[in-house]
Amino acid sequence: MTRSPLFSLAAWRRPEAMLILMAMAMAVSLHGWFALLNNFVVERAAFTGKEIGFLQSIREIPGFLSFAAIFLLPFIREQNLAFVSLALLGIGTAMTGYFPTEIMLYTTTFIMSVGFHYYETMNQSLTLQLIEKKRTAQHLARQLMAASAGTLLIFVVIMLTFDGALLRKLEAVTGLPVGDWGLALGYEPLYLAAGLFTLAVAVFCKAFYPQFEAPEVQTKTLFLRRRYWLYYALTFMGGARRQIFMVFAAFLMVEKFGYDVTAITLLYMANLVANIFVAPAIGRIIARIGERRALIIEYIGLIGVFTGYALVDDHLWAAGLYILDHLFFAFAIAIKTYFQKIADPKDIASTAGVSFTINHIAAVGIPAAFGFIWLTDPGLVFYIGAGMAAVSLALACFVPRDPDQGNETLIKRFDGPAVRPVGPSPAE
Repeated sequence: MTRSPLFSLAAWRRPEAMLILMAMAMAVSLHGWFALLNNFVVERAAFTGKEIGFLQSIREIPGFLSFAAIFLLPFIREQNLAFVSLALLGIGTAMTGYFPTEIMLYTTTFIMSVGFHYYETMNQSLTLQLIEKKRTAQHLARQLMAASAGTLLIFVVIMLTFDGALLRKLEAVTGLPVGDWGLALGYEPLYLAAGLFTLAVAVFCKAFYPQFEAPEVQTKTLFLRRRYWLYYALTFMGGARRQIFMVFAAFLMVEKFGYDVTAITLLYMANLVANIFVAPAIGRIIARIGERRALIIEYIGLIGVFTGYALVDDHLWAAGLYILDHLFFAFAIAIKTYFQKIADPKDIASTAGVSFTINHIAAVGIPAAFGFIWLTDPGLVFYIGAGMAAVSLALACFVPRDPDQGNETLIKRFDGPAVRPVGPSPAE
């Protein structure tokens, strides 16, 4: 009997499999870090909205500096830089639980964030170079599904081993002698396990996968091209808006509604289960209806979700908004596929670094600044988020139905071949 190609060694040594495996490993560390973070900093370091805002701003600084990745490429291949970055993410995560002071939490956060953001920069570049355009949306959806599966894995581990509370509740409800397996690991071993898993995958990928070659030699200088202006604008607004979800929506659940570690993890797990089933469908939807319509759907939905955060007083409605919020963000795949269609293939690596910097310009300042707004009026934070989504909606209306090189936006007079150098840049 012939083996299915899915289980052949050749299939597992393709770039698609490598990218999917790394996406899963990234998610284990990143989302394990996030799942424990809010309760960890409140219980162990007595953080308020001000300190969590500063910590999240520090977390975004490496994202702002993602453009510097291009300066490393003459010395290290993109694929190897992705492996090193993934390993650094794992190391920073593994260290987190053992340093519950304000300064050391800022330090370990910076380390893991350098790894995460440089991994993400290289992952985006490698994906857009190595995956065919017609399959990119579906592949990115599979990466999202793999990341969701990895996150679900670490959440299940956290729920079963953090303090045994979930198993005791299950025993009380069912009357079955479930027991707690004698497990009450707490924060330190769980942070360590998540980080070491990611580090192990990075080492495995380096040993197992060949060096994949992109079809085009990449430009290794920094530049801004005028004809990519809409992509830059959508990326900037996405970075600003994302902070409302990642920082303050989760903090709302803990501070206003009193969610403990188990409840927060259950909420995250609901997001993941939804993503595992919905992400592939979203990839197919984007491929079918196009980037313009997909982005419009996303931003209209987010306006409603952020307004709901500002008004909600019931913890179940708040949880529902959080799950819906997470699903809408899956449509952001369309920004990447839009860029792949309009970009010169040689621009992808450099623009990946520049776009991550643009994505984090607002993200560096927003958590700290909005932390002070939060102390006065938490609802105002979410109203501002709704305004950001409205600006993104207006920008999405300028995306053509069929984007391509030469058909980047509906406003032709702003599109052209001119280059605005950020560093030494090649002639057009």
